Amino acid sequence: MSKFSSLQQLINSLTQSERKKISMLLQKNNSESDYYYLYKLISESPTKSLEEIKELFYKEKLFASFNTAVSYLFDSLLKILIQLRYDQDSYFKLFNMIMKAKVLYEKSIYSECFQLLEKTKREALKYENYALLFIAQKTELDYLLTLDFLDYTEEEITIKQIKINETMKILRKINEHSFLYELLKLRILNQGNIRFGKQINDLNDLVISEMSIISSSGIENFEIQKNHKLFQSNYLSDIGDYKSALNSFRELDLLFEQNMDLLSNPPIYYLNTLEGILENLRTMRKYNEMDYYIEKLKKIQSYSTYFTTQVDFVIFLYKLIPLIDIGKFIDAKKFLNDNKDNFLGNLNILTPIKKFQLLLNGAIIFLGTNEPLKARKLIIQITGEKDYISKPLLRSARLINLIIMYELKEFDYIDYEIRSLKREIKNSENAYQIEQILIKVINHLINNFSKKTDKKVWEKLEISLNNLYISKFELQVLKIFDFGAWIKSKFCHQPLSQILEEKNLSSIEI
Repeated sequence: MSKFSSLQQLINSLTQSERKKISMLLQKNNSESDYYYLYKLISESPTKSLEEIKELFYKEKLFASFNTAVSYLFDSLLKILIQLRYDQDSYFKLFNMIMKAKVLYEKSIYSECFQLLEKTKREALKYENYALLFIAQKTELDYLLTLDFLDYTEEEITIKQIKINETMKILRKINEHSFLYELLKLRILNQGNIRFGKQINDLNDLVISEMSIISSSGIENFEIQKNHKLFQSNYLSDIGDYKSALNSFRELDLLFEQNMDLLSNPPIYYLNTLEGILENLRTMRKYNEMDYYIEKLKKIQSYSTYFTTQVDFVIFLYKLIPLIDIGKFIDAKKFLNDNKDNFLGNLNILTPIKKFQLLLNGAIIFLGTNEPLKARKLIIQITGEKDYISKPLLRSARLINLIIMYELKEFDYIDYEIRSLKREIKNSENAYQIEQILIKVINHLINNFSKKTDKKVWEKLEISLNNLYISKFELQVLKIFDFGAWIKSKFCHQPLSQILEEKNLSSIEI
């Protein structure tokens, strides 16, 4: 990314309050400066290209250096944003205190330096920021060493060293926990959700290690409890134990609620926890419990525009999903259209997985409203992101694409896609039964396109499909889109929306 592109992205990501303060500071420093003029150009024309901005810049600043203005403005904005963070984020505040202590030491103002380091240690303990606590403790000892320990006794220095060792012990436990959680997420991303016993056994080393850390740590603090609950709730979700996972996520949510002053800013793990709760509620069809957690999401505050956008999307997604799941496609389409400027018009502000979720659910909506061409336009945008997508989502997208091809009567292309899917299923030990069933159904529908559907064929299919809905592994795909409902709509000649609505009325929560 060029320096100008980085600058443009930085300016476009500023919040209203940040823009107001930055404009005031830049104007105060020099309202006629090259860099302030450049700032106004980019702010007022956020979508203009480098060439367009450069042309406008030289019309007013004929003898100025555009590249110099770009570099200076970028550095100035970063400095201002860091200053603004001091009162918003404990990390920035503590780092700033340590830097001030360093300056005081270099200027031989030792008394003020050590007072500030002492205050930093107290604040770091208050926020359970053990990384910065260690830096402050070590900095203090380094300075005392260069000053021949002033009037400190051997006992006092020993006590300080013991406290450093205690901090290092806590940091080591936190890091061990984080490492196991990261490994768990990486394995699931690489192999997909757990499908059978062997895969669960393959995670045993992580589970045993995690239990060992908890039982032997003897340390109770927010970070260790958080990492333990994160590991536990994600592991339970991945093996399909949704009830236990939901309980674990709720315990994690309670832990966050009791320690809101210790959350990082932006509170990424808190967002992930609420999203985990909503996803498990969706899987268990407990839609009526979602609103409580959506309201919690609305209360999250952050100085990060990027993070706030992700929060807004999660709120949007879990308001949209229940409408899709119960077959209210017209309402879902209206809700999608009402919010398309926020998301569909600017997909780059979303993470790859959230972008994928938006496109996939949009395609499902257009399938439900009998607009397969519009569904196709969304589904083809997914292929470029496949390296970032979980396997159940990617599998679902391929199956939905197959359905779109059938609805568009692209039978020649379907044959190619089916052969590709069959090869993938054959070479994969993680194949889903619904994949095999859907392929057989589409082949049957094509071969009998002009004939009436066979009632006996449907009766056999219905038994097979009902068995899938009680499989926690098949739910990994079926919760994303109810392929069984689509199959029934074809054999029973009823709209998909009607099948889903009737199913919702008669369904029992998992």
